[in-house]
Amino acid sequence: MNYIIYYGLGLGAVLITIVAQVFINITYSKYKKIPNMKKMCGLDTAREILDSNGLNDLYVVMTKGFLSDHYDPRRRVIRLSNEVYKQESIASVAIAAHECGHALQDKDNYLFLKIRAFLVPIVNVSSFLGYIAIMIGFVANLTNFIFAGIVLESIILLFQFITLPVEINASKRGLLELKKLNVLNAEEMSGAKMVLISAALTYVASLASTFLELFRLILIFTDNKD
Repeated sequence: MNYIIYYGLGLGAVLITIVAQVFINITYSKYKKIPNMKKMCGLDTAREILDSNGLNDLYVVMTKGFLSDHYDPRRRVIRLSNEVYKQESIASVAIAAHECGHALQDKDNYLFLKIRAFLVPIVNVSSFLGYIAIMIGFVANLTNFIFAGIVLESIILLFQFITLPVEINASKRGLLELKKLNVLNAEEMSGAKMVLISAALTYVASLASTFLELFRLILIFTDNKD
């Protein structure tokens, strides 16, 4: 029965991630085919939002990858994937506005963004060391190593918990800018919201998946300890 629970939790974590990824792919595929009335691409959108908020010194550049768009606070640059950068679609405008939302957070010293930036290097180290400790613990039957690994991996859960409000807030800021600057009409705004909601759900899914995986490890650790 315990093994059924362990595998069930693991499978649940995987399924949540897959469903969220499928949903965003479907939503993005739909709205990337619909051009916006003003024929604005991601670059145009980002530039207009940034300039209107006094962020003329921020660069907007193209980067490789699928939906690899992100804001780099250290170099103060917005990187947009090839499709988002060039295409004049509702999806491109929505995603570019979202990344500008992160730049506006940085300008306003948004607390959760600062906390997330602080946690990034810690998470990179803890996630690597955590899985090593867990593997050693299970192979050598060392419960202290397993416990240490679980503690290190829990930092990932904290990071994802902090990330969620950062992403939701960035989308709200981006949509407000699109409305304020009259970039999209009412019907197009509905599509932009759908794109950003589907993107936010991937972060919710990641949080839920990590929680289930940690819960599974805790159950295994408890059984091994007994």
